[in-house]
Amino acid sequence: MNKLKSMFLMVAILMASPFVQAQSSKKTKQNHVTTGAQDRHYWAELLYKISSPVILNLADGTLKKNMPVEVPPGQSTDFFKKVTYLEAVGRTMAGVAPWLALPDEETKEGLMRKKLRLALLKGIANAVDPANPDYLNFRTESQPIVDAAYMAQAFLRAPKALWEPLDALTKSRIAEEFKALRTRTGAYNNWLLFAGINEAFLLSIGEQPDPARLDFAKRKILEWYQGDGWYSDGPSLSIDYYNSYVIHPMLVDFFKVLSDKKRITTEMYDTAVKRMVRYSEFSERIIGPDGTYPAMGRSVTYRTAAFQALGQVALMDKLPTQISPAQVRSGLTAVMHRMFEQCDNFDKAGWLVLGFCGSQPGIADSYTSTGSLYMATLGFLPLGLPADNEFWTAPAADWTAKKAWSGQAFKKDYHVEY
Repeated sequence: MNKLKSMFLMVAILMASPFVQAQSSKKTKQNHVTTGAQDRHYWAELLYKISSPVILNLADGTLKKNMPVEVPPGQSTDFFKKVTYLEAVGRTMAGVAPWLALPDEETKEGLMRKKLRLALLKGIANAVDPANPDYLNFRTESQPIVDAAYMAQAFLRAPKALWEPLDALTKSRIAEEFKALRTRTGAYNNWLLFAGINEAFLLSIGEQPDPARLDFAKRKILEWYQGDGWYSDGPSLSIDYYNSYVIHPMLVDFFKVLSDKKRITTEMYDTAVKRMVRYSEFSERIIGPDGTYPAMGRSVTYRTAAFQALGQVALMDKLPTQISPAQVRSGLTAVMHRMFEQCDNFDKAGWLVLGFCGSQPGIADSYTSTGSLYMATLGFLPLGLPADNEFWTAPAADWTAKKAWSGQAFKKDYHVEY
């Protein structure tokens, strides 16, 4: 009964929104029929809703005070309180960075962006200030290697918005926190990329990187390539979304730094991009006609992060010719409507809850806590494209599964050799 009441309350709140009211007259039984401008407005408001509790609390020095620490059933919060706050911050930063990199403008969206960007700059300073209540833990446990990497990725994605405006003391403190990560190691899988991109970030800001960490990450990830756009996560292949959560986007960003600094050839970077583009074709095809996608493999509580690679390919304007920007936007919008309108994914204070569709703590992995869930922001990377980009201006279009299941023509799929 309580769950039913929550669902009715969620519907009431959504229907009270001017945006949803504007959509209601345009809905069909199966999907929202919207313009690109309406889709963008929906994405922006949703990303703001997800990310603002993390960013605004960090700016106020109240993140540790106000963020709940939900953990899998039967586990203690003691360990998670050492790492979950950096998880929330690093992952949120990586997801919002392209959006916050857009120039200021006096629109509703522009004002939301500006508010978050200024708050995040203040919050970053708090995060590395030992005297601040929200000083984040880079110094103990292995988990900070992971979430510093997402912070590094955010700085690499939006250097002019998130790195350059920081004061000299904050920049120095960040560099020292990243160097402190070298006292620990992690798992023999995608974690090598975390160590690698942390060092690449240091390289990008003029610090001396650890060459062993750079080289080991580069060599092993390339050795783990299985073909047709798929990497194994370590020596063994895992059927899950880690190629999107981590491997493709972080490898491409990692290799971009190494290529720019002449540490690898341009051809190596270009091949990594081509493989991510190929993988993005699979990502687009798994979006069902109704906006659902398979809840398979580890870490499904990361929700829309399953589409980070597809979003990054769109952001880079590298979509395959047979996949239009409009069909990617339409497909991802359908996923967001399905996941965030029909699933109660937030608690009463607006924080994400453990689960895939609503509160499902039993499916959370042993390493998952509240901060982990902010990987969901990684599904919003195309918001970094300006509003006048074709991604947002083209009319809505059916995505591959919708074409296939309605009898329309769609492209045959074949493996690639690169």
